[in-house]
Amino acid sequence: MEETISIQDIFKTLKKRWKLIMLLTLISALVSGSISYFLLTPIYQSSTQILVNQKQSVNQLDSTQIRSNIDMINTYSVIIKSPAILEKVIDELELDQSVDQLSQKITINSQENSQVFSLTVQDSNSAKAVEIANTVSSIFQNEIKDIMKVDNVSILAKAEVKENPTPVKPNPLLNIAIAVVVGLMAGIGLAFLLEYLDNTIKDEDDIERLLDLPLLGSIQKISQHK
Repeated sequence: MEETISIQDIFKTLKKRWKLIMLLTLISALVSGSISYFLLTPIYQSSTQILVNQKQSVNQLDSTQIRSNIDMINTYSVIIKSPAILEKVIDELELDQSVDQLSQKITINSQENSQVFSLTVQDSNSAKAVEIANTVSSIFQNEIKDIMKVDNVSILAKAEVKENPTPVKPNPLLNIAIAVVVGLMAGIGLAFLLEYLDNTIKDEDDIERLLDLPLLGSIQKISQHK
């Protein structure tokens, strides 16, 4: 006989195992919060804005030149994270890290059909993130003249040290929210697993469901008095 599960069975299981579900949810939230607040290193972010635009009069700047500047951003994104630029940044700031390690901290973002792109640096030290962002931008602006034989890079906005910097990650509230959902789902899953593995008879419904026998009657529990 194929066993089916009704909505009533589902709610019955959830009601029966609600303490287990809440316990796993609470543990998951506490573990996530503890890791986010006390174990993970805060990461700060700082950005500069760079304009790619050939230095010439407005009348001379045609659509072809603008398109060329926009296309050049992809090439510049590679050059910025290359050893030709980052080795000079490491030497100037006396950083104790390799080119690859520094490159992983740098992100280049550009909007479609825009001659402006942002250079973003993430570091565990907020002041160091600002210093690296500004130094990379400055060295890139100077070195690109020799590398590409062009003078079309301008720094629109430098990174600035904030009075009360806020880390971009970790995000404890988001992590806890995700942990609550994961813990809740794990608790519900475990509750149904335990219910599936539990083949003991506890009430009249279990007799009909497990033994497939009709219930003829029941005897109430008789309390013993001394």
